[in-house]
Amino acid sequence: MGFIENKNEGEINQGDKPSRKKPMYPVNELLRHYLKVHGREVKLPVTYANLLHYTWSTPVLDKNGKDTLWEKTSYDSREWDYIRDGLVKIYAILKTEGDLSFSKHLDVARIDYCTFGNSHPFRIRIVNKFNDNYDHYYIKIADASRIYGLELEHILSPNRIIFFTHENTLVEEHIPGIPGDVFIQQMMIAPETNKIRLAKEFVKFNERCFVRLLGDMRSYNFVIDITPDIEDYQYRIRCIDFDQQSYEGRKSLYLPQFFKENYPLVELSLAYLNKDSIEQYQTEEKTLMAMRLASSRYRVKELLDIMSKDTISNPEKTKQLGSELAAHHNNPAFLKCCSQGEIVRLNMKQMLRKNLALIPKIQGRLED
Repeated sequence: MGFIENKNEGEINQGDKPSRKKPMYPVNELLRHYLKVHGREVKLPVTYANLLHYTWSTPVLDKNGKDTLWEKTSYDSREWDYIRDGLVKIYAILKTEGDLSFSKHLDVARIDYCTFGNSHPFRIRIVNKFNDNYDHYYIKIADASRIYGLELEHILSPNRIIFFTHENTLVEEHIPGIPGDVFIQQMMIAPETNKIRLAKEFVKFNERCFVRLLGDMRSYNFVIDITPDIEDYQYRIRCIDFDQQSYEGRKSLYLPQFFKENYPLVELSLAYLNKDSIEQYQTEEKTLMAMRLASSRYRVKELLDIMSKDTISNPEKTKQLGSELAAHHNNPAFLKCCSQGEIVRLNMKQMLRKNLALIPKIQGRLED
């Protein structure tokens, strides 16, 4: 999908927003088995349901006094010791494979609850009692579409993600970075920002999302990680919300370039990159994705087989997405897809075919 030939929602002054309320989809037995085989299913001492038993909450404000949409929770003293001990153990599971020998240094500084969005997550702040250094992780409802999104991100993106499930609970590590909306408002036009490298990364990020059909990548659903490099900086855009993995029916919702919140990044890309450069970076990203697919081909096949049999959207959206992608790729095979998982598989094969052909080991594996 090119930047130059397509008008952005910010340019035509129309909103292109995902569904307001996406239903949670349960983890079926096939997906549960996959999670166990690949070490994602771990017995957790505290569940999402346990954290819902807070007694009261107070709004969390940012340094400018603006409501962050998070609330600081408080718990009855009779339950607090149990919850605090369990949350420290979960942190140990995330960071040290359950080694509790370091847990005496750790404590729970705060538990925040977000009422905004679909997942209503809890954000856990863990603090080192000796030096006050802190870290975060999240506890959410185990939604199947989110789990598929996390797994595809872990396998096909340049980023590894640690998460665990237990029955109806999902635990995710914190993904560090500057929130995209904050970066656009405060840092994008700064003199020290390398705008060419930032534009390049946005093009590659746009391509990653479209290949694996991850939707709703508005600026507040991704972060920007800045790494000092020789005489300058490198940028990495990382997804932080996987709620909209292959749920929507509109093709444009899987392309970050079409959200009005991201239009400053689209303008930047058009200002600093020409058509040939954009196509080069798109090809580079698809080549990298094909190489990651080659190294994890059996795991991806197993995941897509399960996803193809699962229900993570409704028939109307599946039909719409198949129709729009059939027109976009000029491939009527999309019209025969009966599930979002089948569409993801076919879209990956369609977009990575040329790159996969250069890797003999993976050629034809998606059809197996």
